[in-house]
Amino acid sequence: MGINTNIKKVKRGVNMRTNFDKELDLLNKELIKMGSLVEDKIKAAVEALINRDANLAKNIIERDIEVDNMERDIESKCLKLILRQQPVAGDLRLISSILKMITDLERIGDHAQDISEISLLILNEKYIKELTHIPQMAEVVIYMVKRSIDAFVNHDMDLAHEVIKLDDKVDYLFDIIKDELILLIREDADNGEQAINFLMIAKYFERIGDHAENIAEWVVFSITGEHVN
Repeated sequence: MGINTNIKKVKRGVNMRTNFDKELDLLNKELIKMGSLVEDKIKAAVEALINRDANLAKNIIERDIEVDNMERDIESKCLKLILRQQPVAGDLRLISSILKMITDLERIGDHAQDISEISLLILNEKYIKELTHIPQMAEVVIYMVKRSIDAFVNHDMDLAHEVIKLDDKVDYLFDIIKDELILLIREDADNGEQAINFLMIAKYFERIGDHAENIAEWVVFSITGEHVN
């Protein structure tokens, strides 16, 4: 009788672990989907700016709710998983990391919207400078967002550290843009308003890099239990 009871307990434990792993896998897939969505928003934001595409910029703004909804859905699944399964320390750390990551992803989506809103203000103007470094910033932060999610899904510490180091490149590009815009204002005060708009756009890309770095830091935390700042 005692042996049968123990066997049933073991089987129940195995089934609970299997279900838990399935739900964790579903969370990973949802996180990848959210990451892809914000990645597409960044790409679209820089494309709208370069091509002066007002319709694309407006579409980015109107669809921001998609990222917000996805954040709420993943958050709800994480909390239900914690309440139902009572995860052990390692699993709880993993779920906590996901909760932090989706907050950063949602803010990245917000910044893509911010960039699009500023773009709409200047799309009909002649640009005071050639768009060289802003697309370069966009390329780096898009890579950072994608690879930070890859690092989490694959438990890849080396990739997470690579993303963290790339934030220095984003900061470097921001400083170049800032210095160029200051010079343009000094040369002609009439450049001031658009220069400030471009500076804000660059700042939003810089913040996206910061959020991607945050995600990579939470990847490290999910693996080691230590949060690197």
